[in-house]
Amino acid sequence: MLTSLGFVLLRQLADGAFHSGEDLAATVGLTRARVSQLLKEAETAGLALERIRGRGYRLLATPDFLSADLIRAALSENVRRNPDIPLLHIEVVDEIASTSTELLKRGQRKDIHAAVLAAEWQTAGRGRRGRKWTAVAGGSLTFSLGWRFDQGAGYLAGLSLAVGVAVIRALEAEGLPGVELKWPNDLIYRHLKVGGILVELNGDALGPSTVVVGVGLNVRMPAIAKRDIDQPVSDLTAVAGRGAGPIDRNRLLARVVAELASAFTAYADTGFPPFAAEWQRRHAYQGKPVKLLLPDGASVKGTVAGVDSTGALVLADGPRRARFLSGEISLRRA
Repeated sequence: MLTSLGFVLLRQLADGAFHSGEDLAATVGLTRARVSQLLKEAETAGLALERIRGRGYRLLATPDFLSADLIRAALSENVRRNPDIPLLHIEVVDEIASTSTELLKRGQRKDIHAAVLAAEWQTAGRGRRGRKWTAVAGGSLTFSLGWRFDQGAGYLAGLSLAVGVAVIRALEAEGLPGVELKWPNDLIYRHLKVGGILVELNGDALGPSTVVVGVGLNVRMPAIAKRDIDQPVSDLTAVAGRGAGPIDRNRLLARVVAELASAFTAYADTGFPPFAAEWQRRHAYQGKPVKLLLPDGASVKGTVAGVDSTGALVLADGPRRARFLSGEISLRRA
């Protein structure tokens, strides 16, 4: 598990140069043995270190650690292009249990509208249905955004799909085409997962509502980290392709939250229907035969006809149509 002290060491090593154990120990006021232990924990978190006797330690791949100042600077570029983007409040922490859990907790005592909370490392990151979300320090984007809507849960049923559309728009604007959506909330590249979305809502049935949207994106996922994940995954580095330069996570985060803010502003006025056609165009399984695993363990088969105005999945079985609000889909072999 990475700790705040561990991140102090990693930021010292982020220059790519060798640093002796003595110098690192002096920086954080710890023993060399404790420094060695913290760096071993960093390796288990997916960071590659080189050790050379007499020279010390260095990071083999130097991550661009998240910086609230750099994100704000990049966000200002997005605002110049689109002055209608609302003011966003950016906060970055090294380590936290869960950005979404923290924002939901804060929302009980204060307004979290337009609050962005990003973390390098989550000890209890969450996906749908309580699943663990695995991220790599310096190689993932994990953040949550709070937003206030005047409407209630029924109106916001398709919000997670609108979030997917906004994230794809941001990726394409940053030169990362080819990522598709998988109903209801996955981002995939060549049928390998590169990101996920979690939407959690508090409020009255008819509104107003406070929504916390959690987004996780694999930017650089080393092979050792992929082995610990229970499904096939890829990362945005693969999307960029060989020869592409490193992805600037601060710039990418700024672009994504700017697109989300714009999408939320539009959604508040119009709901999901204006997003539906674009979502279906970006759905990897649109028009394909699939099997849908339902929450009760049952399964149904059909061809994806699209989504309706609420974001429900519509499956066709001959002339019959059925809509589903939740479940997990997979391609069905012909």
